[in-house]
Amino acid sequence: MPPPRVNRRYFLRATGLSLALPLLDSLSPRLLGAGTSLSSLPGQVLNDTRPHRLVCIGNMLGFYGPEFFPTQHGANYQLPSLLEPLARHQADFTLFSGLDHGIKGGHFAIHSYLSGIRSMDAKSMPDGNISLDQYAAESVGGVTRFPSLTIGSETGIHGGCMMCWTRSGTRIPPISSPSQLFRKLFVSDNPEDVARSTDQFDLRNSILDSVHGDAKSLARQLGQQDREKLDEYFTSVRDVERQIQLRRQWAHVPKPAVEMEEPRDRNFVSDLPVLYDLIALALQTDSTRIATLEIGGDFTSSALGINKGYHSLSHHGKVQANIDQLLILERYQMEEFARFLDKMKSIPDGQGDLLDHTQVLFGSGMGNANAHTNQNLPVILAGGGHDHGSHLSYPDDDHGKVPLSNLYLTLLQHFGVEPDRFSVSSGTLRNFSNV
Repeated sequence: MPPPRVNRRYFLRATGLSLALPLLDSLSPRLLGAGTSLSSLPGQVLNDTRPHRLVCIGNMLGFYGPEFFPTQHGANYQLPSLLEPLARHQADFTLFSGLDHGIKGGHFAIHSYLSGIRSMDAKSMPDGNISLDQYAAESVGGVTRFPSLTIGSETGIHGGCMMCWTRSGTRIPPISSPSQLFRKLFVSDNPEDVARSTDQFDLRNSILDSVHGDAKSLARQLGQQDREKLDEYFTSVRDVERQIQLRRQWAHVPKPAVEMEEPRDRNFVSDLPVLYDLIALALQTDSTRIATLEIGGDFTSSALGINKGYHSLSHHGKVQANIDQLLILERYQMEEFARFLDKMKSIPDGQGDLLDHTQVLFGSGMGNANAHTNQNLPVILAGGGHDHGSHLSYPDDDHGKVPLSNLYLTLLQHFGVEPDRFSVSSGTLRNFSNV
């Protein structure tokens, strides 16, 4: 008799629950025939000091290097043209050069900007390709309604924004419009929706706990590669379960009221100032302490009177007319970043302002889009109580190449997480004062 036909999906079933599994090569017809608790309360402040916050801003296509990197190092350096909009904040940020992740891949390597690891290489790393923001978010738990906010476009080159990754290697899909972000932050569900959500959350046991015995039995019948695949899959499900727990925890807590009206969506260029304002409001209301914003390759250049696409201009071919138009786009981004720093400094927070207690990372996973290289990434760090005002250069020298992950390890430790490494770091960043 021929073996039974193998379905593409296999299910673990227990106590009335059914969990679909990914396709596992080890499952033969014979095998197929065989039958985080949360202690923090909403809004709880963990200590008497102001909470640490982290904002990471990324650009898919980098910046034109000759107008971004100064020729002088140290303090009192002259700002190149792209950094001129930041002149009033020069004492509030540090500019880094010579840092990168030591990887190649052009447009595909930019997705490792916050992780230091390409997704295809994640399995060889102890923490996968978890990104800086998500590593920090793991320490926040349910203290805020949203452990982190991921904002960016879902369209454009190479499938939209892919800057944020969980420990299990899952991409965090971004919130793609100001109206969507506003509703998520400040529009509360009506009582009927809250009751319906509560009913959906009201499961006595975890799905994975319910199928634990069946899953354990299945794992013993798999090869090593499929056991790893199954473990990754269960980790992803656990991530979802933690999110459900957080949503249940906050279901009956009203969202903060703000004077801002719900914005109308236009295009990402016109929406950029509004997105920055909403991020500031999210931090100010303690709706979150971690936010990311990625500016994608679909940044609508026509909104600034430019007749060529952003992506094509980044491949300028050293043609001055293309470079001139590209600089208009890049300077606009820098102007809006400067305005965001203005906003953060205008919001009182404890004995200082919001920028004093927020580390703001600004940069890109692309070093030179025209040459498709990922070396010498443009990186700026503002705020957070660090000792700023300098251009710090890290060339190859007797100490060897300095990974950008060393800066990320420094930021995590300053945030209050105490790992001894992050990604491919070799330690914290030398010569950078972390006060």
